[in-house]
Amino acid sequence: MRKLPYGKSDYEQLIENGYYYVDKTSYIEKLEDLPETYIMFLRPRKFGKTLFTSTLENYYDIKKVDKFEKLFGNTYIGKNPTELKNSYHILKFNFAGIDTKDEKATIQGFKVKTVASIKEFVEKYGIDFFVDTRDESEGILYNLIKAFGIQRPNEKIYVIIDEYDHFANELLGFNTNQFKSLVSKNGKVRKWYEILKEGTESVIDRIFITGVAPITLDSLTSGFNISSDKTCDRDFNEMMGFTKDELIQMMEDIGISKKEQEELLPIMKENYDGYKFSVKGLEKMYNSNMCLFFLNSYVRFREIPGQLIDMNIASDYNKLGNMLDLCKGEERERIIEKTVSGVGIVSEITEKFNPAVAFGEKELVSMLFYLGYLTIEREILGKPELKIPNTVMRELYSQYFLNVLSRSTDIQMSEEDNNEMLREVAFEGRIDKIVDTAHKYLENLSNRDYVKFEEKYVKLIFYCIAMNLKLFRIKSEMEVQRKYPDILLIPKERDKGYYAVMIEFKYLKKEEEGKLQEKQAEAKKQIEEYGELEEIKEIPNLHKYTVVAVNSKLYVEEV
Repeated sequence: MRKLPYGKSDYEQLIENGYYYVDKTSYIEKLEDLPETYIMFLRPRKFGKTLFTSTLENYYDIKKVDKFEKLFGNTYIGKNPTELKNSYHILKFNFAGIDTKDEKATIQGFKVKTVASIKEFVEKYGIDFFVDTRDESEGILYNLIKAFGIQRPNEKIYVIIDEYDHFANELLGFNTNQFKSLVSKNGKVRKWYEILKEGTESVIDRIFITGVAPITLDSLTSGFNISSDKTCDRDFNEMMGFTKDELIQMMEDIGISKKEQEELLPIMKENYDGYKFSVKGLEKMYNSNMCLFFLNSYVRFREIPGQLIDMNIASDYNKLGNMLDLCKGEERERIIEKTVSGVGIVSEITEKFNPAVAFGEKELVSMLFYLGYLTIEREILGKPELKIPNTVMRELYSQYFLNVLSRSTDIQMSEEDNNEMLREVAFEGRIDKIVDTAHKYLENLSNRDYVKFEEKYVKLIFYCIAMNLKLFRIKSEMEVQRKYPDILLIPKERDKGYYAVMIEFKYLKKEEEGKLQEKQAEAKKQIEEYGELEEIKEIPNLHKYTVVAVNSKLYVEEV
């Protein structure tokens, strides 16, 4: 049985060491067939970008011609090679991991990465070139291009840039002034790209740039306005990540039975699926890294992992708060409320961000799309409707929403509070602690917040609190065709005897408090009707509650 390539991004090592490879090489042919030769392609973190750039590197490297059959013989491109295979000198840069503590450190980090890549290039291809580290990074690149043109006048370079925006993402989240300085007219990064563009007039024949978000493009436009962005191109929607068929084929090939697949696929779909990057895209994609993490653990222990997301991945995605904080005030609050509640946001996707312009709703929604926190659900009136792709992302939003509430109300939930809440629900089917926590948040919200307060905000607070209870799957009304109750907590492991909980919400303004019994009766009737649905009746140990909110007061009844 072949090993799963979790954490592996070197194509040559992956093939030579017998790791499983999901064949994406048909996209090499598609890229080469494009009329454009300088390509920009963006995807969220942990979506296989580095492995794909390594695949390109090995396919086009003039030094790998003797290894072509070994590396690509069993792939699509190996059986259908293009004219340009093994015909380039590969100059590859990776700008991940740059220290961004201040502008000087960032510039130095960018230079160190440039020097390391150029030294590797010079040594690999035997170029007579001295890397003078006294020069600036753009000067070193300029001199290399000039030397290569003199020494190899009939040969060409393929430039591959991975994580082109990594340091910029870091800066944008906490130091926008430093970011603007680096990509401004006289900024070091912009000058470097101007030199790269000049190189296309002589020895640089093709460029492939990948990263997460186009946040530097607008600032670099006048210096580097030659790339064609294929991020949302329908023909490349499935180039990174896994399709459902690819995932099923992988599971079959590594010895996971059909019966096991029937148990695993719904879990993986709920947590890792849902990404679509083109309005016209044919399929929704699974996050490849998350799938490999899950399957790698399952193959080892033959049981579903208790932790469904690798902490390394979680730490990358936990930058959500930094990005959301770029957009201030009610616009940000409106986006959070909509997304966590399951309401789609119809918005154009910004192709270039200008850091000199304040982030508004459109810019924030677009940034969340590029980072993988939102994805394309469908097209409405010619514009994409964006939603949270899966449960993993929804949990991150919920945590951020609670953090915002905690800052607003000066209330902190401790680990002990969370554990007590979990024990109460799981072992007794009670929601006293959830209600108490929600009441504290509501009680401490400002009067201004109550001007716009209604049922959906009460439900949102309960929902986000419930999302912290990791033993449960949380379903909301928006997700289940509006036929089910507002919130449904279902144990992930039904054989443990844990209780399930169903809650129906109603809201009254303070001046309507006299209608409380009427609202309670209405909620009770609804939840009893839901309880008669076959899917609900099949849930064991189910406790049913109605919650009527009158501003901060919560009236709870068990049905």
